[in-house]
Amino acid sequence: MAAAPSIPRAPHSRRLARFAWFVVFYNVLVIVWGALVRASGSGAGCGNHWPLCNGQVIPVSPGFHTIIEFTHRMMVGGSTFLVFALLVWSIRSTVKGQAARGFAIASTLLLLNEALLGALLVKLGYVTANQSTGRMVLLSIHLGNTLLLMAALALTARFLSTGQRWSDLALTRRMVGIIEGLATTIFVGITGSIAALGDTLFPAASLHASIAQDFAVHSPLLLRLRIIHPVLALIAAAFAIWLATRARRACPCESPEIGTSPRTSNSTETGRARLARLVLILLGLQFALGIADVLLLAPAWMQLLHLLGADLFWIALVLLAADTLWPAVDPLA
Repeated sequence: MAAAPSIPRAPHSRRLARFAWFVVFYNVLVIVWGALVRASGSGAGCGNHWPLCNGQVIPVSPGFHTIIEFTHRMMVGGSTFLVFALLVWSIRSTVKGQAARGFAIASTLLLLNEALLGALLVKLGYVTANQSTGRMVLLSIHLGNTLLLMAALALTARFLSTGQRWSDLALTRRMVGIIEGLATTIFVGITGSIAALGDTLFPAASLHASIAQDFAVHSPLLLRLRIIHPVLALIAAAFAIWLATRARRACPCESPEIGTSPRTSNSTETGRARLARLVLILLGLQFALGIADVLLLAPAWMQLLHLLGADLFWIALVLLAADTLWPAVDPLA
């Protein structure tokens, strides 16, 4: 059965798609600034007050840590406004059954959950030097939610660009494997955040001392868990390479959809090949940054750069997975 044709897009749809991509990359900046809050020890910059900062709407004579934390909260407020605007605009510009509408709703729900988890970290005192198991668990849930939020926002932008419906999705056995690979990548991000927290709370004087910390019996749990991150990273890398290789070999022009011109199919294939190449480039960059992070003993600036690369890689990987499982019939030029 042929996939349902994509819905024609008016000029305002193009503007909406561009706005959606702006929301995606704005949230990348919010995430990186949030990591700066942790790396600089500014998590308690506003005390345990939330949403107020030290009991004030706008802090008076703020110190360095307060400025970092308050700026992050303002950025989150901006993200909330943008995501809600994206939701309203998407609902008004799409019809029932379009995938973009569903992902815009999911993005909003994940954003609300993100705010709740962030508030809990502050209210429970899981900031600065806290190294409790509760902080690790809540931080893991928080990071997992963040990655799901970024995936939902990226897919909202993608499907606003293609106008696809849920009925365009073909259920296949490979979907399970791809979902498992994406789930593994999420756990790579989670273990990476745990490793970064350990690097921040327990800085090592040398590379030898850093490695010794990972295997010492009396080391804090945060440090003994760091070894999980590179192991999962290798597994996720194998998945990304497999997905990118499969995407580059695929050729939708061999069996074009009814009503789809070979030119459209070739355009889709070219876009997918470029996306696959981007995934491989970002993957290589991430491993280079990860190795540099270890060799340089995880300075804050390198942690932020590594996180930025991880966010961009995650977005590209999600988009490639979507294009593999859910190829666009008529992509937006």
